[in-house]
Amino acid sequence: MSNKVDTRLRRKYRIRAKIHGTAERPRLTVYRSSKHIYAQVVNDDTGTTLAFAGTLSKDLRDAVKDDRKVDAARKVGEAIAKACLAAGVTQVVFDRNGYVYQEQNRVGVLADAARKAGLSF
Repeated sequence: MSNKVDTRLRRKYRIRAKIHGTAERPRLTVYRSSKHIYAQVVNDDTGTTLAFAGTLSKDLRDAVKDDRKVDAARKVGEAIAKACLAAGVTQVVFDRNGYVYQEQNRVGVLADAARKAGLSF
């Protein structure tokens, strides 16, 4: 019998078989725990992380301390977009990492905030 984590991991592997981050379009991957959310932009060809933002990042830690989880995800999306634009990345491939993507949940809010801040995917 499978549990929620095993089901998400199966979805994750199925998604990762289809998408791949390159130098022109790196992969924007999202990880969420019960309290925090993280996003990083990865070039899979070289295996390097180009940008990172999360609720435990030094620049966001105090700003999201009293926010709801969805509001914190919005701020992380804006921060990852700023970090990408500073690194010269404007287009990414979105990797939801097996999480359900809806506009009102944390993954969807992070993606929409990154789009509004200048990333295209």
